[in-house]
Amino acid sequence: MKRLILSAALMLLACVAQAEKADSSKPTQITFDQLDADDVKQVKTFTGNVVLTRGTLLMKSPKAVVTEDPEGYQFVVLTSGPGVQATFRQKMDGAGDQWVEGQADRIEYDNKTELVKLYAKAQIKKLEAGKPASQVDGEFISYDSRKEFFAVKNTATGESKPGAGRSTMVIQPSAKLAAPAAPVAPTTQPAPGK
Repeated sequence: MKRLILSAALMLLACVAQAEKADSSKPTQITFDQLDADDVKQVKTFTGNVVLTRGTLLMKSPKAVVTEDPEGYQFVVLTSGPGVQATFRQKMDGAGDQWVEGQADRIEYDNKTELVKLYAKAQIKKLEAGKPASQVDGEFISYDSRKEFFAVKNTATGESKPGAGRSTMVIQPSAKLAAPAAPVAPTTQPAPGK
């Protein structure tokens, strides 16, 4: 029974991984307060209210380090600051208004593989029409939008260790199941003694 529940949860989470495919071909725009750029090593360090956008993908953090490989793919590391976590948000492919958003102390995003890794105090939510459909909290969360594979581990290193902690998942009822029931007509009962 536990395996069946775990399998169902993982299948649901796979839906979260289907990010907007058109985003990967869009230009990247980054706004920031300060930039240190090393063109030889192809490393750019952005600090102060960093906002990175590419299509529907939106990432924010106090600091971001962007590295570009020889093929032109970007690898982004977002780090949190005092009281501020790194965040991301992206529209999902498919019908309807579906989004995935997450936050963590550190987020790594690989443009080549479309892999996102969230480290320490990680959380991902799937939103449908602006309302939470599911939420996962853990120390490490990763998902691969190309393979539709999702994983949650109980340590910030991405490993699972017995006794290291627990993760949590909340699945909201389907909109079909949450629809209000038809009103029931009151029944009249004869008065007592009649």
